Amino acid sequence: MRARFIYSFILWLALPLVLIRLAWRGFRQPGYWQYVPERFGWCQHKVEKPVIWLHAVSVGETRAATRLLTLFRQQYPHHQLLLTHGTPTGRAMGAQLYGATVWQAYLPYDLGFAVRRFVRHYRPQLGLLMETEIWPNLLRVCCQENIPVMLINARLSERSAQRYRYLGGVLKTALASLCAVAAQSEADAQRLRELGAVDPQVIGNLKFDTSPPEAQRMQAQHWRSEWKSKRLTCLAASTREGEEALLLDAWQHTHKGDALLIIVPRHPQRFDAVAQLLRQRGVRFQRRSDGLAVDKQTQVWLGDSMGEMFAYYGVADVTLMGGSFLPFGGQSMIEAAAMGSPVLMGPHRWNFSEVSRTAIASGAAIAVPDAAHLPGILSELLADVPRRAHMGVAALQYSHRHQGATERLMPIIGECLRQDEASLRE
Repeated sequence: MRARFIYSFILWLALPLVLIRLAWRGFRQPGYWQYVPERFGWCQHKVEKPVIWLHAVSVGETRAATRLLTLFRQQYPHHQLLLTHGTPTGRAMGAQLYGATVWQAYLPYDLGFAVRRFVRHYRPQLGLLMETEIWPNLLRVCCQENIPVMLINARLSERSAQRYRYLGGVLKTALASLCAVAAQSEADAQRLRELGAVDPQVIGNLKFDTSPPEAQRMQAQHWRSEWKSKRLTCLAASTREGEEALLLDAWQHTHKGDALLIIVPRHPQRFDAVAQLLRQRGVRFQRRSDGLAVDKQTQVWLGDSMGEMFAYYGVADVTLMGGSFLPFGGQSMIEAAAMGSPVLMGPHRWNFSEVSRTAIASGAAIAVPDAAHLPGILSELLADVPRRAHMGVAALQYSHRHQGATERLMPIIGECLRQDEASLRE
């Protein structure tokens, strides 16, 4: 009780800073200024049938839910699906993927009054939180209202586990209230178990079940034919602040011939900043948003578009995985593997340690010790056609081998729903 009070008190103290940050982010990304009342539990939908609620905080989780939501629509056609997010980009991706078939809202801040208003309005028959979205007050209110909640596609790096340990009994109580935990790997399950999760099950990673859309496969083929020349293409995918400069330096020292570099920043609010960096360096570049074919003289193509990552991976002879060359913890290479693109990863991979480890072991990816080694390793790979082909095949095999997590998850979801229905009848 005392620990929970301290946790909630700290949240209230931090609220002014949170609101200032929300306003500041709105200047860079106006989507943060929309639907602000939802962040305090004010709900816009009129509930007329049972709700299944899934929380996918941002773009990656929203994409990963594609197969799961498809199965929900097939197996639970009389339920309304509610998808909550934490970011405007996640919400935009949800609208793009699911349209009006799925309700969308922001998940409220973890303040008692806000989450209580949200939970009592929707009264979901089941809640599912993806990956590491563990919110103690939200889970406490769900427990009080007899709403079962699962943690799915759960992952927990050692760094995150160390931070969560500071929450002590608050986190242990929250994890113990979950009706089920479906973890990506045994290492994730063990860390969650140590923090208080009861009997977490290992089912694999839902992201492997996201099939590349045929439209994006066709887009990649179109780009290839449109450029006409046989230029090699290197993709810097989901880059974070500071990495573009680092990778441009490495690219300058890479033996690459007339190869094209594509840079796709992780966050859309940084598109203009990266364009400005390219101008300052005197780089001949084009923007994807201009809608023009890539000229033979263009050195860098700035991928300033949303929802086209599969197409970018599909046109890449080599992918440099962003977030891993500076200490951001890396990004998932699952989409690159699904498109058969060889991947080079930097040393900072802790957020996706299991995916990175198994991809490297399978031959689908190469670990680069640091940015200083990147030009040499990249030069060798760009010049070695058989090795790139072998890595591409290994990537596809790796992707196919790890599919099926969604199908393994559905019986666990069904059991939680049956237990809830049984408790309501009693």
